[in-house]
Formats: sequence, structure tokens, C-alpha cells
Amino acid sequence: MVNLERELFEKAARAVRELRGLRRPRVEDVFERKCYLVPSSFSVENYPRKRPHAAFNPGALVKGRRLLLFPRLVFDYYKYVSSIGVTELEIDELLEERVEEPLRTKLVLWPRELWEFLGCEDPRVSAAGDGVLILYTGKGYSLEGELVRRDVLALAHVDSSWEAKSKSYFRIKRGGEEFVPPSNKDSAFVRIAGEEATMLTRPEVRGIRICWRAEADLARSEMRGDALEPVFSIEEWEIKVGWSTNVLKLSSNEYLVGWHGVLKTDLSYREGLAIVDDQGRLLAVSDYLLSPRGVCEEYGDRPLVIFGDGLVAYREYLLWIGGISDYAIGVFAARLDRALEKLRWLEG
Repeated sequence: MVNLERELFEKAARAVRELRGLRRPRVEDVFERKCYLVPSSFSVENYPRKRPHAAFNPGALVKGRRLLLFPRLVFDYYKYVSSIGVTELEIDELLEERVEEPLRTKLVLWPRELWEFLGCEDPRVSAAGDGVLILYTGKGYSLEGELVRRDVLALAHVDSSWEAKSKSYFRIKRGGEEFVPPSNKDSAFVRIAGEEATMLTRPEVRGIRICWRAEADLARSEMRGDALEPVFSIEEWEIKVGWSTNVLKLSSNEYLVGWHGVLKTDLSYREGLAIVDDQGRLLAVSDYLLSPRGVCEEYGDRPLVIFGDGLVAYREYLLWIGGISDYAIGVFAARLDRALEKLRWLEG
């Protein structure tokens, strides 16, 4: 592990030096606020506590004219242990701000393993046959003689009846070496072919939190250590960056994804867009296009946050469905063509 971790750290440190200068510290807010879904918007059917204290950072998936929404739900005030639910609503009703509430919601993922003992967080959802694949953060422990806190990148296979058929978490492997970062999260699938996948991921390596691309074996829940490469780094005014959303396929070899940066000056989360190819290599990037605005978005359990997790296309719209300050959900819409105009293409 020592050699693999050291080599990944050297890659990360080099990326921080060499990949800066792609962005500017400005916000061009192209998204229109459509509506907010607050905790009382949801009614959970398969759990005695029907109304969560917080509902935020949702994954999203379009199914015809309907939207499958996967909110992160918190029922416990003191421990703040998260679960992941699913609900369904009409996209047109969402855009026209006439959602019929409460939304009937079912819990899909909740802590059942040591490595997710403190919560299942921040889902990114991909269609897979009749079911879905959910990437999420397992907040918990590993047992290494004693309990060690880790945030792992988890993968759940969920069937059409919303039952989790399997859950596991990713390890980074190379030969006989294995490395499980103290935190790995903020990830998305770019392309899946059988049990092989190209991914975007955000492992923390000796305190450096930047964006990487990866190749993974889904059957083994392994990322290949020799294929991990940084593609997107912090700028001088940020303390960390991460991938925020699932990807949207734009063309045969262009995939749109959201990202976030956390500013040093006020610790706010601000969001932008990027385009990668089918190997996860960065092709284009924007400055910040979405940032918290007004008391509804700025004030919550973690102030000054817009975060992930759902990016969907519907008609001429790009919809960013994200958490606001760790308590509620905002629906943000922009014309897709206008949003894409804000990206700058990297030179060959």
C-alpha cells in the first residue's frame, strides 16, 4: 500500500501544480430557480417516521416524462445518519411549480454494514436494465485492529422493486497492493461495458482532494491503481473540488458532468460544468454557473451550499437538481444550449 499511496500522492501533488489556471473565480449564474422541495414535501411509506428532518443532495434519473428522484434523507437530529429514498414525479409539473405534495417516498438504502454505519449519502444514479446502479458515500468504519473512520465509495445494485440486491465499496488495487483512501466520494460512471467501467472519482490522497478519472472492475469493486489519473485540480482560491453529478451523454464521445469547488474565503460550495470523453479526460470546463443565493439556499445545517447530485436533460432544458445547505432540494433549470456556451474547450 505504501508504494501505491505514495505514487498517487505524487500524481496529485503534480496535478495541483500543473492543472491550475483553467478557471476564473467568477459566477455566471445561468440557472433559473424553479422550485424547492423541503423535508415536509416527502412522506416515507416503509418506515415508521414518515417525515424526515432533512431531504437534500438527490440523485436523479429521467424516465420518459417522469423524474425518479433519490433524495438523501435524515431522520436523526443528533447523529445525523443518512439514508437514500426514491420518489417519482412529473417533470412538467416540476417545471411549472405545481408539484402535488407530499411525495410518496420509499427508503431504498440505509446503514446495514460497518462501512456505512454512520450513513448512506449523496447518490448518483445510472440506469441498469430494469434497475439502477447507485454510487454513494458510505460513511462508517473499517476494522483494522480498532475502528478506523472512513468515507468509502459504495455501489448498490437495486432492482425494479427498489430492493438492494448487493452493496459493496471500491478499493484501489495494483498487483498485490491495495489502498482504501480515508475518503473517496463524489464519483460518477462515464461508460459501463459489462463489468468494466470508466469512472470519475475523488479519492483523498494525503489531504489532497481533486478530481480523477478511473477504470474499474464492477464485479470485484476495484479501481485499477495504474489507471487512476488526475484531470481537474483546485485553483488557488479553493480548498477542494469534486465531481457533483451523474454524467449526461451529449454525443458519441462527449459527456457533460457537474463539479463543485469550495472557496477558501467563505467555505461556500459553488458549481460548474465540464465535458469529458469516454475515458474521463477533460475536454471543456466552465467557471461557476450556480451558487447559493438568498436565505432559502444559504442557510441550513451546513450553510452556503448547493451540492449535486442529479443532472438531467428534458426537452430544451438542462435541470440541475441539487441539495441546498444540507436540508432541502432546489430545482434549477437552464437552456442546455445557453449552459454549453459557458464552457471553454481545452486545446488538444
